[in-house]
Amino acid sequence: MAKAIAVADNNDDGLSRLKARPRELKEFLQNVRSEMRKVVTPTFAEVKSTTIVVLLAVGLFAAYFFVVDTIFGNAVTHLIQYLTKH
Repeated sequence: MAKAIAVADNNDDGLSRLKARPRELKEFLQNVRSEMRKVVTPTFAEVKSTTIVVLLAVGLFAAYFFVVDTIFGNAVTHLIQYLTKH
């Protein structure tokens, strides 16, 4: 008997959640529309300047890691050569 009541409660709960879905979807879409109204498209000058900054930063990081990798690579090579000769 208790099992039948629990199943009945779950069905009512599931049914009410299912009935609430269209309302929740409508609220969600209204919120999306409201937030999309706040979105500002950047100007071409802003896009150009941020692109240049990103490219310069990538170039600087690439150069830095190239130098560090070269130094450590040569150091490890020399260490291995030194240890294998003796």
